[in-house]
Amino acid sequence: MKLGLIGFGRIGKIHYYNILQRIPEAEIVMVSDPMADLSAIGTAIGTPDDILNHEEIEAVIICSPTDTHADLVEACAKKGKHIFCEKPLDLSLERISAAIKLVEEHGVKLMMGFNRRFDANFLKIRELVLNGSVGEPQIVKITSRDPGPPPLTYLRESGGMFLDMSIHDFDMARYIMGKEVTGVFAHAAVFCGEDIEAAGDIDTAIITLTFEDQSMAVIDNSRKAVYGYDQRLEVFGSKGMVNVDNNTPDKHHFYNEQGVHSALPLHFFLERYTESYLLEMRQFINALKNGGKVPVGGEDARQATRIALAAKKSVKEKRWVSLEEI
Repeated sequence: MKLGLIGFGRIGKIHYYNILQRIPEAEIVMVSDPMADLSAIGTAIGTPDDILNHEEIEAVIICSPTDTHADLVEACAKKGKHIFCEKPLDLSLERISAAIKLVEEHGVKLMMGFNRRFDANFLKIRELVLNGSVGEPQIVKITSRDPGPPPLTYLRESGGMFLDMSIHDFDMARYIMGKEVTGVFAHAAVFCGEDIEAAGDIDTAIITLTFEDQSMAVIDNSRKAVYGYDQRLEVFGSKGMVNVDNNTPDKHHFYNEQGVHSALPLHFFLERYTESYLLEMRQFINALKNGGKVPVGGEDARQATRIALAAKKSVKEKRWVSLEEI
C-alpha cells in the first residue's frame, strides 16, 4: 500500500515511523511539510500537489494544521485517493458536511484520527459494554487532563479547548455508550493564566452530556494537571461498573511511615497513546487492503464537532443546549 504523508509534526512523525518500522504492508513514498526539516528521513520530499498527483500513491495521511484539513480531504477525494485525517476535519459543521459529501461522491474512504478508540484499556471497556457485562450503561465518567497548556500560538488557531481537546472525550462518550448525544451543559473557567483568556480560550471545564435514552456522561477537563497526563474512564450500568485508571511507567507501590507512594501517570499523550496510534493506522491499512469499512469516519467527526459547538454555546449562554440547535 503506497501512502503519502502531509504534515511532519509530532503526530505526523508517529505515523511515519510506525509505518516505516511496524507496518510492513504499507510504505510512505513521499512526505510534505514546508516547515519541517525532512533532510534525514530517507523518503522522497514534495509538495501536497506532488503527493496528490503521484500515480502510485493510493492514500494520503493528513497531519497538517487544522485549517488545511478540509481542503486537503476534498483535494484527495477528487484525485480518488483514500484519506486518513487527524481531527478535527474542520471547525465549521457546514465545511465538514461538504467535505464528507465530496468523499462519498468520489467513493473513497475517509478515516478520522480519534486514536483513543484504539487504546487497549478503553477497548476493554467497550467490549464489556457491548457484551452486556455492565448491563444497560447509565453513566459514563471521563477524566481528561493535560500536564500543561499548549503554546499560545496553537491556542489562537485551535478553535478552543472543546474543539481541540475535549473533542476526543466527546467522541469517546459516543463510542463507549453506543448512543447519540441529545443535549449538552458545560461550565468552564480559566485557572492557568490570563494569557489563555486573552487568546479567547478556557482551560478547565465540566461537561454533562445527555443521551437519547436519558443516560448521561460527565466529562472533566483541565489543561494543567501538575502530576502528569490524567486519563481515566468509568462506565456504570444496571449490572455493574467498569473503570480504567492511568498508565504509569511502572506498577510499584512503596509503603513507609509517610504513606503509600507510586509512580505518577505518564507525562504526555505521545507516551500514553503510543500503541493506540499504531493500532488505528493498522486498521486503516487493513480497511484499504480488504475493502472493509473504516472504524471511525467522517460522520463521527461531524457528531463530535456538533457536541463541541454545543458545549461552547452552553458556556456562552449559560444554559443546557439541545443538539438540534447545532
